[in-house]
Amino acid sequence: MTESASTSSTATESKPNYAPGTPMWIDLGTPDLAASISFYGGLFGWQAEDTGEAFGHYTMFRQDGKSVAAASPLMSPQQPTAWSTYVSTTNVEDTVKKATEAGGTVVAPPMQVGDEGSMAFIVDPTGAAVGLWQPKNMTGAELVNKPNSLSWNELSTRDLNAAKAFYTKVFPWTALVHDMPDGTQYIEWQIDGKSVGGGMAMNAQIPAQVPPHWLVYFAVANTDNTVKRAQELGAKVMMPGTDIPQGRFAVLTDPQGATFAVIQLAAA
Repeated sequence: MTESASTSSTATESKPNYAPGTPMWIDLGTPDLAASISFYGGLFGWQAEDTGEAFGHYTMFRQDGKSVAAASPLMSPQQPTAWSTYVSTTNVEDTVKKATEAGGTVVAPPMQVGDEGSMAFIVDPTGAAVGLWQPKNMTGAELVNKPNSLSWNELSTRDLNAAKAFYTKVFPWTALVHDMPDGTQYIEWQIDGKSVGGGMAMNAQIPAQVPPHWLVYFAVANTDNTVKRAQELGAKVMMPGTDIPQGRFAVLTDPQGATFAVIQLAAA
């Protein structure tokens, strides 16, 4: 994990320009949109803006007037309650083709989203779903690495080697592998030497019914205070505040069942 986290661009500008292959947007699928808006508004102070019925009540979350994330109702009973990560691409159809050739599965084929851009969803060979986004008007999160905004995207998988083989074929990523003290490995996904995400193997203590997934990290001003506030709002603590070189982080599950992490970044 690095503080450069999810952007390789000037994402604090109103129209960020993310390099192809960069995780650049996140959204939440929830069975109770109103409850999720209330929870994240109470936790992060986000303002919510419903884009209307034509877009399925896709609701933008804003921090200091800048878009940081979104939420929408579940589109089908099979859709999990979860945060989704989207990776920028210059051509969503070409990326889907690469994904299928590398052993991935398409769960939502390329589709245009008004004048905002084009999207698709794929599942990697280990079972983790990730979104693709070819930007047009909507180019990604307008604020990152600041309190209450996206800071990191991390793959948890039961087959790290298979994931490494897949993602380095589909995206312009190289895998920087770290051997951890406990004998496991941690991967930093990099573009031209800049870290844009992470990856790790799921440990044996994680229940078998928990699928491989991409975990979203939000930067916060104070991890312990955020955890306390989240619990007051009905969240469950999956991993309590823990110190790592990059800062102090914790993993939470919101009242609707979506898991996410928060991190108080260490001083630069």
